[in-house]
Amino acid sequence: LAKHPEIKALMKPDYNLIWVVVLMVLAQLTAFYLVKDLDWKWVIFWAYVFGSCISHSMTLAIHEISHNSAFGNNKAMWNRWFGIFANLPLGLPYSISFKRYHMDHHRYLGGDGIDVDIPTNFEGWFFCTRFRKFIWIVLQPFFYAIRPLCINPKPITRLEIINLLAQLSFDVVIHYLWGVKSIFYMLAGSVLGLGLHPISGHFIAEHYMFLKGHETYSYYGPLNLLTFNVGYHNEHHDFPNIPGKSLPLVKKIAAEYYDNLPQYNSWIKVLYDFVMDDTISPYSRMKRQLKGEVKQD
Repeated sequence: LAKHPEIKALMKPDYNLIWVVVLMVLAQLTAFYLVKDLDWKWVIFWAYVFGSCISHSMTLAIHEISHNSAFGNNKAMWNRWFGIFANLPLGLPYSISFKRYHMDHHRYLGGDGIDVDIPTNFEGWFFCTRFRKFIWIVLQPFFYAIRPLCINPKPITRLEIINLLAQLSFDVVIHYLWGVKSIFYMLAGSVLGLGLHPISGHFIAEHYMFLKGHETYSYYGPLNLLTFNVGYHNEHHDFPNIPGKSLPLVKKIAAEYYDNLPQYNSWIKVLYDFVMDDTISPYSRMKRQLKGEVKQD
């Protein structure tokens, strides 16, 4: 910032995010209707080909919203309510809990017992062969859901209860209107999209140490178009209050800080290398013992 003070001008909400999220919700509602009378094989097909992409993209929209990118820091609660709305097509409550834990990830990156992005000791111990690492990738959404309860459980908040009740009500309405195939499409799309899927390469690309001494990596490939530029991950951790839309400008303005860092151009290759490289496992993360006062949401 001292060298490039113009970056401060990028620290503002991305109002286009609001309309993109609304359109994504409408797209999934349309899909729920269209799959209700299809054969099961086509429900599964469209859940993976289309629903999984929208679902994973929506989780990254929720990531943007967790940083108050939709309405700005002055309207924090507007972002929380909007996150609950964005959560609806995923089928499972996610938005409010994600916000609480994700802020810890930014404040205490790699903090032992705090950052729930760090795999558990069991994950590192058990998923150590190529086949087991492949299974671990398939089951990633389950580990991301269960891991906070094992590493850093937090008291349930009022907003989390509201998130849960809103989600259950939405699911009941969808089942009542269009039946079990629409519900299956919704839930399968979320599970498949966060598991063995090209976009899921970002889970591993962001912080797994393929090169010793480098714990955060950026990806500059085309899938950033579907993921609100989450691939610009060094830039995001440096400036978490800048919306994803503007992160390419951060890289352009401060190119001397980012261009020479290790980077990726393919999340599919990241997944392949993670499975096939015997020196990489869920243990390949930087873990820190935190000192001093720890403040959590």
